[in-house]
This record gives sequence, structure tokens and C-alpha cells, in this order.
Amino acid sequence: MQKSISLDQIEAMDSRERVNLINAIVGFKCVNLIGTVDTLGNENLAVFSSIIHLGSNPALIGFITRPDSVERHTLSNLLETGSYTINHINSAIYKQAHQTAARYDKSTSEFDITGLHALYKDGFTAPFVQESNIQMAMKFKQKIDIELNGTILIIGEVQAIYYPEDCLCVDGFIDIEKADTITCSGLDSYHSTVRLDRLSYAVPDKAVRSINLNYVE
Repeated sequence: MQKSISLDQIEAMDSRERVNLINAIVGFKCVNLIGTVDTLGNENLAVFSSIIHLGSNPALIGFITRPDSVERHTLSNLLETGSYTINHINSAIYKQAHQTAARYDKSTSEFDITGLHALYKDGFTAPFVQESNIQMAMKFKQKIDIELNGTILIIGEVQAIYYPEDCLCVDGFIDIEKADTITCSGLDSYHSTVRLDRLSYAVPDKAVRSINLNYVE
């Protein structure tokens, strides 16, 4: 038997209870670490579960940041430099990743606090997470203010992708499960995944079929 929660009940909830409910009800979400650095060399690392695919040509990825009514180091750094990284979280580092949500001073590096390591490569100005198996170099493209609640949509373009050599399929699909990428629900629940299947492109009047995972050698 199902139960229900009305809008009136949601609005009457304690704020923390409401936050937990609405964050969890959307289902499983991708969870990543965003790495930035300001022009003075202050590094920042923060966990985000609001990252979304916006398009493939150009390769655009967006994420939501909370209102800038207080200092948001990720936001200020990427607006200042135009660069940031997106790093997948795996089962070995999810606790350290979660700790980056704590509010540290701008001069304090979450890399140092959590024991994760900043990695600079190929001349890209923002730091990657060395322990992350899949990493993306991002260039800031657009900032959109969302008037309904004061949040901000940041849109970036993928500049480079780094991944384990045995995780890319011949059709371009990256096997993130093989790379040990994890997911989350709510604000604090982390999950590993089990693939049910990979299916063919859906077209009318044709049954879908399973797709074999053929990797690039």
C-alpha cells in the first residue's frame, strides 16, 4: 500500500527533513568532485550531485550551485579563471569526497584536509583529483541565474577526458561501472551499481536487443 505526502505537509516539515526528502525523491544521481584554483594558487575541491549532460555537440555539461549569498569558492574560482575539473568518485574515496562538503576557509585546501591529491597535467590550470579514475577538464561557458530559488546553473564545455585504458568501448561508450564510478541518493547515501543490460537504439516496431560491450584494445 502506498502512502502520500502533500504539498502542505512538505511545506510544514522541518527544513532539514524537507531537504532530505526532496534530495532523495529524485532517485540516484551522479556524484562528482569539482576541482578549482584561484589566481593566487588557493585550491578548492567540492562534491556536487547536480551535474547534468546538456549536449554532445558541443560537449556541454552543467551543474547547479547554491545561491552566492555566502562565499562559494568553486563558483568564484571558476568565474575568475574560466577553468575547472570534474572528477568521478569511486569506492575508495567516497568518504574523503563527502568531507569536502564541509565549509572551510578559502585558504584551506580540501585536497590537504581529506588526503586526496591535486594533479596538474597537460598545461590545464585547474587541479584534477589524482585518485579519480575518470576526469574531465572543463572550460566555463555560461552562468544562468535561476530566479525561482536563487540557485545558479553553470555550463561548461569539455576540453579533455581521462579514463582507464580498458573502459572505452568501440562505439564511444565509457564503462563507468568498470571504472568503479559510484552514485548517490539524497545528500549522504552512496551506492555502487550493477548493470542490468545495455540496449540498442529504440526505433518504432523493432524490439530492442542487448548490446555487447566491445572495448577498444
